[in-house]
Order: sequence, then structure tokens, then C-alpha cells
Amino acid sequence: MHFGNFLSLFIVNVVLSGTLVASASLDRRGYNPDLALPLYSSGRWVFNSKGETVTYVGANWPGAADVMIPEGLQYQSVSHIAGMFAEAGLNSVRLTYAIELVDQIYENHGKDVSIKTALVEALGSENGTQVYHEILKHNPSFHKDITRLEVYDAIAEELYGRGIYLHLDNHISKGMWCCSTDGNGWFNDTYFDIDNWLRGWKYMASHGKKWKALASVGLRNELRAAVSEYALPINFEVWTEYMTKAAEVVHHANSDVLIFFSGLNYDTNLHDIVYGNALSDSTNATFDIREYDFYHKAVFELHTYSSPTDCESYWSGLYNAGFASLNESDTDVANRLPVVLSEWGHSEEDSSLAYESVYSTCLHEKAVEYKFGWMLWSMIGGYYVRSGSQDNEDLWGLLAKNETVFRGVESADAIITMAKDTLASDVDEGVSASRKHIKSWDNYKA
Repeated sequence: MHFGNFLSLFIVNVVLSGTLVASASLDRRGYNPDLALPLYSSGRWVFNSKGETVTYVGANWPGAADVMIPEGLQYQSVSHIAGMFAEAGLNSVRLTYAIELVDQIYENHGKDVSIKTALVEALGSENGTQVYHEILKHNPSFHKDITRLEVYDAIAEELYGRGIYLHLDNHISKGMWCCSTDGNGWFNDTYFDIDNWLRGWKYMASHGKKWKALASVGLRNELRAAVSEYALPINFEVWTEYMTKAAEVVHHANSDVLIFFSGLNYDTNLHDIVYGNALSDSTNATFDIREYDFYHKAVFELHTYSSPTDCESYWSGLYNAGFASLNESDTDVANRLPVVLSEWGHSEEDSSLAYESVYSTCLHEKAVEYKFGWMLWSMIGGYYVRSGSQDNEDLWGLLAKNETVFRGVESADAIITMAKDTLASDVDEGVSASRKHIKSWDNYKA
């Protein structure tokens, strides 16, 4: 039996008592696409509309680079790639986009750019046209003038049909490979126009209301050092002002979605926010999530890329960075929210060694112990163009470059096991107390 088919049968037949695992497909294919949306946060837990706990286990699907459409469609269909998330036992997709996509819609009097135009502009006339025809060949449901947002629409529909949560992440402002000191790093950086960012989120949050799989959004990926002299000071005081503004924009446009708050220094630091410390050297003001209308929609997200030699010291650093929010016995925590590790990963070139490393085994162990959500970087094995290199292979992709199969049996097995273990871990302790944060669950849902 083909390995992918074996995985499909394995995942479909996995029964995880008392947990949520999205291994479904379109109900016309005999599955149940009910995601029990919208989701809510209370204390350190995420709940669905039935009051059941939800833990994200997922992977990233990049779409924020130069072309500004999700990668890999010149090799495989939307349906096939979405199916590979399900085969890996994952219940969520972190789908990235660039604010420039929305900027161009406004510049074009409200009309989106066709993918053919986007491909030609990014790859040149000959290569762009060739890739365009390959995308249409592998995605026969696409019409010849399909726009970038219509591609996102198609992915959202496919994910819903498979019972997979869609998490929409604003990865960058200018569509390009991320992330470095590239002018996208901080508020008022070269490409990080605050007004355009807020406008972009209003547009995407509103557009996303028709996506039945849309469960959550990430306000901004990997805030980091700026290159522009006009960028605002880098501290949690500025972070609080503008991240909460964006959250309010999203919540007003689409009150159903969870809102993820990323940290400083490439999303590796939320310490002062979690512990309620002073927001900057010049103020005694602190952050209190309970002051905002979106309180029960808020989630923290963190990233980690590392090569630790000792799990406990490595975890101590992550705990201090923000994962302390998950420990209900830690009375020093001032802002207690769910935490999702929305990026982690490594080269899949030698996956047998990578998944045996302290880095991977420690995150696997702690995800089970602390019951935190996670999203691997990334599922996709290549890019239309990355830093000027066209048809670029990404050895960090769980899938091979042609997006047909997993890059390695060890990779697929490790992710399946980690997803299963994360979802199967006991969540009874503390859940009742967290639900009490919402005075009336039924009234709150309404």
C-alpha cells in the first residue's frame, strides 16, 4: 500500500477519547466537517462552541512571499496539499499572507490581482506564465482569471471540508521571504505602515467571515529590529498600543475569531506581558488583557528555533519567555491566556536525526505535559521564488518539493505521533476552573 494511503487510513481510524482531532474531509466524502466554531479562550484553555477543549496541532502553509499566493500549487492541487495536513494527523493550518496584497487591492480600486499577473510580476513573463499554466493544470477548478484571494477562498473551503481549522497569519507587510532586518520588522519600519496594516486587517477579517474554517488570526509574525530611522521605539509600551488597536479592528470586523498576540525579538519574548511588568523604562503602566472586549478571544503565540543540549534548561527559558501562562499554579502570572507555539522546525533532510534531537524530543514532551498547541514550519517543500531564487526547494518542508509525498517516513511518523500524543494528553485538571471565567457559557456564546 502507498505510504500516503496507509497514513490516511491510520489517521481516519484513530480514536482519541475526549479530544478533538480534525481528520475529516468533505461530508460528501463521508466525513464530518463540524469544527464547532467559534472558539473562545478562558484562562489557559481554548474552548469550542460546545465547551470542549481545543488544542492546535498544525503546520504552516506559506503564502506571503513575492507572488502572494500559497505555495506549491504548481505541483499539486489545493485538495491534495490540504489532504496531506490531514494525513499527518493535523487539525490546523497557519496560512500566511502579506499586507501588500490588500494594499494592491486598494490601489486597484477594490479589485484583486489575478494570479497570472502576480506570477508574471514576480517571476517574469516566460516563467510566470509557465507556472500559471501548471497551477491551472493541477487545479482544474480554478478559472483562468482566478485572483489571489480566490485561491485563499478555495483553500479555506477545502480546509473546512476536511475539518481543519484555518489560522490566518499576517506574516509580513511587503510580499517577500521573511524574516530578517528587511524593513518589515517593527511599527513604522520601512514597509510596516501602521495605517495600512490596520486597514489590511479590517479587510481580511471582514473577507474571512465567509471562510467557514476560519478559527483564528495572528496579528503579526515575528516583530523584530527595524531598519528605518522613523520606526517607533521597540518596547512593550508601543507593542500594547498597536497590537491592541489591531485586535480591536479585527474583533470589530469579525468577532468570531481568536486573536493571537506575538512577542518581541522574533516572537521569542512575552515575559513582561505574561508577568504584568512595566511596559517600558519610562512608564509604570502594565498590560491587562481583561480590560479589552476581545479578552475571551485572545491567545499568546511564541516561536522557538534552537539546538539545545539539555531539555530542562531549554524549557526553563521558554517558560520564562511566556509559557508560564499555562501553569495555573504559577501565581506570578498576571495575564493568563492559552499559548500556541506557532513556529518551530528544522531541516527535514535527515529527519531521522532531527526528530531524535533534544530540541524535538523536548518540545514533544512539554507539549504533552503542558498541553500547548503547536504548528510546524512548514508543510510546503518549495517556493515559487525565495530571495530571488525561483522554483526554490525548502528542505525544512515536511513535504518533498513536488508536494506529493512526505520528505521522509521518519518525519511523517514523528509528527503523527506528536500530534496524537498532544491531543491525547489529559486536560481535565483546571478546565472547570477556566470555564468559570465565563459566567454563563451559553450566554457568552451568543
